[in-house]
This record gives sequence, structure tokens and C-alpha cells, in this order.
Amino acid sequence: MQKQIAMAALVLGAVLVGGSTARTQSSAAWIGTWKVNLEKSTYNPGPKPTVGQTITVEPTAAGVNISVDGRSAEGQPTHAEIVGTFDGKDNPVKGGYTPNLTNAVRRIDDRTLEVVGKIDNKPEVTSRAVVSADGRTMTITQTGQNAKGQSVNNVIVADKQ
Repeated sequence: MQKQIAMAALVLGAVLVGGSTARTQSSAAWIGTWKVNLEKSTYNPGPKPTVGQTITVEPTAAGVNISVDGRSAEGQPTHAEIVGTFDGKDNPVKGGYTPNLTNAVRRIDDRTLEVVGKIDNKPEVTSRAVVSADGRTMTITQTGQNAKGQSVNNVIVADKQ
């Protein structure tokens, strides 16, 4: 379960990579701090995490830097970073639960992105993220299989802080 939560957090962070271009980064809907709203989120298979992750997205000269902070099942702080640009190529994850975790991002439209989380170049979980029209809520629908081979059907809701 911890790996599923970590993958969800990292894929959620990766979702935020795709919303920016060099010319409009500072005004992109994804820039800022997001907090996972556990009351509005569902995790299948469960159980639901006890602490929602915080995602911070900052523009950089070449793209974005995304930090995902939370807690492990044992209560220990966790931190992962995704640094990348929106080019559809795999972006490495620093601090992930596996050294071979990457995410490939595809922009669908102005508010919708698709992210494929991969381990050792093998797709694991696909996430489709939609930012609300008012820019205050992001809903991420995740499907696929986790590292244990279990079907993943998560709906993760994050509120902009």
C-alpha cells in the first residue's frame, strides 16, 4: 500500500509538470501549492492514506520543479522531486520509492493532462488530471496496476492553497 500511495503522490506531482511552458509558467494553473483532500479522495485498493500529501510547483528557467511531501505508513516524512519540462519524455523522480521511477506527461488540453508512471520503463499507473475552471481544484483519476499487480482505481482531489 505504501508504494501505491507513493506512486499516487509522485504521479500527482508529475501531472503538474505538463501545465507550464517557458513563456507562461508563472501564470499556469498548476503553479503553486496543492494539498490532497483525503475526505474527497478515494483509493482502491485501500486503505486511504492518513495524511494528505502537499505538492509545491515552482517555475524554473527550463520548466518546473515539483516537490511532493507527505508521511510514510510508519509516520516518517517523505520527500520526492520531479524536475522537468513538458516534452512527453520520461522524467526521472528523485526520492521515489524505487530508483527507476519515471513519468511521461502528455497535455490533452488547457486543463487536462495525462501522465504515465513507469518503473524500469514499464507502464504502471496512468493518471488523467483535470484542473477546475476556477483553478482551485485538481481531480486526478488513476488506473492501471501497482507493483503488486493489483488493479488501481483512485480518484485524488487536491485543493490549491
